[in-house]
Amino acid sequence: MSVRWPEGKAFAFSVFDDTDRSTLENVPRLYDLLGDLGLRTTKSVWPIAGGGVPLVGGMTCEDAAYAAWAQGLQRDGFEIALHNVAPQTSVREQTIRGVERFVELFGRAPSAHANHTGCLEAIYWGDQRLSGINRVAYNVLNRNRTRGVFAGHVETSPLFWGDICREHVKYVRNFVHSDVNTLGYCPAMPYHDPERPYVNHWFASTEGPDIESFVRTLAEANQDRLEAEGGACIMYTHFGSGFVVDGRIDSRFERLVRRLSTKAGWFVPVTTLLDFLLDANGEHVITTAERRSLERRWIAHKLRVGPT
Repeated sequence: MSVRWPEGKAFAFSVFDDTDRSTLENVPRLYDLLGDLGLRTTKSVWPIAGGGVPLVGGMTCEDAAYAAWAQGLQRDGFEIALHNVAPQTSVREQTIRGVERFVELFGRAPSAHANHTGCLEAIYWGDQRLSGINRVAYNVLNRNRTRGVFAGHVETSPLFWGDICREHVKYVRNFVHSDVNTLGYCPAMPYHDPERPYVNHWFASTEGPDIESFVRTLAEANQDRLEAEGGACIMYTHFGSGFVVDGRIDSRFERLVRRLSTKAGWFVPVTTLLDFLLDANGEHVITTAERRSLERRWIAHKLRVGPT
């Protein structure tokens, strides 16, 4: 897919950072580096703590210092997004309170969202990410572990928040793939799926959930290919997962992002990138053939790398 990027840039690059394991002891150093290099990306937060013990946790915006740091990121040009409202399952009333708190903290509703592991109010998640025979195949391969588990889109469920998502959230992440050129893998994005009406637009992303997968995906050859193809990469990651250890940024990560920053890339947050594509290409309603292709490739990817 050929795109004429703003400012004469050769390609686009962003990151959606799921907030798992993020603390004031690890991720601020990394964001300082990105800011100094001119890369502006997207960091998700949990606006409230919720109750119970999360499957995977991290700091939430109920910690005043952490909330103030996230607000500072926003002032510096980074995007703050949603990773569900808390690190564990939230009923509808909690989700409403969490979105309201997000607005209080950041001055607007979240434009972008990604479902969090262990939150049963995840919207169109588990086997509901897929359709028809691909859903059947996924359930067989997954031994029905997520069949009918997630209920954020189920109107009769106490976990339902589909109407809130549709009212406030513009973009939701779905399929992940190993291709560094996310747009090459999913040229339809951002797209609307009429079978999943509570999400306004879906986007895909590129595999990089921890330090090892991230540096592998952002290797020099892949950077050069992304530039040569004039594509767009939206990296899926958790910057709290091994990127900073004992106060030091992983040297491979630092070397690779420094190299990337010298290229003619358009380094903007996820919503800025998707807004540009939406304005350039117009509203795209995904076709059955396009969806089937994405689903098949995602299933194949999961067989190789595990859950994403």
